[in-house]
Amino acid sequence: MYDATLAADARSVALSTGGSAPVRFHAIWLRDNAWDPETRSPGNGQRLIALRDIPAETAIASAEIAGDKLRVTFTPEGKTVDYDIAWLLAHAYDRAHAQGRGRTAPGIETWDNGLMCAVPVADFAVVKSDPAALRGWLAKVARYGFGKLTNGPVRDGALFDVVGLFGYVRETNYGRHFEVRTEVNPTNLAYTGLGLQAHTDNPYRDPVPSVQVLYCLESSAAGGENMVVDGFRAAERLKAENPDWFDVLSRHCARFEYAGSEGVVLRSRRPMIELSPDGELVAVRFNNRSTAAITDVPFDEMETYYAAYRRFGEIIDDPAMEVTFRLNPGESFVVDNTRVLHSRKGYSGTGTRWLQGCYADKDGLLSKLAALSGTFAEAAE
Repeated sequence: MYDATLAADARSVALSTGGSAPVRFHAIWLRDNAWDPETRSPGNGQRLIALRDIPAETAIASAEIAGDKLRVTFTPEGKTVDYDIAWLLAHAYDRAHAQGRGRTAPGIETWDNGLMCAVPVADFAVVKSDPAALRGWLAKVARYGFGKLTNGPVRDGALFDVVGLFGYVRETNYGRHFEVRTEVNPTNLAYTGLGLQAHTDNPYRDPVPSVQVLYCLESSAAGGENMVVDGFRAAERLKAENPDWFDVLSRHCARFEYAGSEGVVLRSRRPMIELSPDGELVAVRFNNRSTAAITDVPFDEMETYYAAYRRFGEIIDDPAMEVTFRLNPGESFVVDNTRVLHSRKGYSGTGTRWLQGCYADKDGLLSKLAALSGTFAEAAE
């Protein structure tokens, strides 16, 4: 049972929902979010008007319950709009808002090496043919920041089939994809047999590639196991140990650069721990190989910054933070490059090790997940 109560100044309406606290909505917010065909395109839901087309003095002439709708008449337009009450409650902003710098978004689950026994893994052939299985695997990638696929084809370019499950390849100066195997004169340390510290890729780009795919085609060399570390959990640990260190890494920008190829000079300026304006943890950028001279920290804070930087690296290097797995031919993994750091152990010069990698964008992955989730929700109705 619902009830609508108009405020004395007619600038808002309170929606009561059977004993729970009323939820208030401003007149201007309601008018801006109207779904009538004059305001929104019926085909795609995009607005047909701009905010300038809505009178600044918009108020509510009347508000009443009509079944499962809230019927509102606006003044001075004299326009009446019906709002689905379930939609209003799902988008209510009259609520307690999350507080605290460094909190994670809903649906994100941080982890350490305790996830070793529950690595998000799926069969490539199954997720390719079964939308429900693909949705389940993508949901885990969104929650944990990475996922592994097994039983894929062993052929050059098979990594594009992985990207095709959810999005599109993002081409860079490395091309549509890059080869990861030992080179005599490498342009990047990734092309050697050396072990690499856990890192996010391409922090010198703006925007940074938000998804990376690595696909194994040959793996007979000893060693070379892949490792992933949750950068969000590392940031949480740093904050718990020393809030001032967390604060200094999130308040000041580091600088990153790459100029390892002819004609390429890439630079960016971003915090190692990036927060949204309201304090939500949105990204980690950490790459010891690509960090440039840090010049955006005041003199009086530079020693504190370096102490925090050192400790953040120690946390990232802690074996208790690592999830380790080996990629065999036909196996691949997808990683959220804005959150999860990846690395590999060193490998021997005998045998072969050939991986192919490429980049994609997280918005494509999340879009595919949302579309699949909506499809299954509609089927259940």
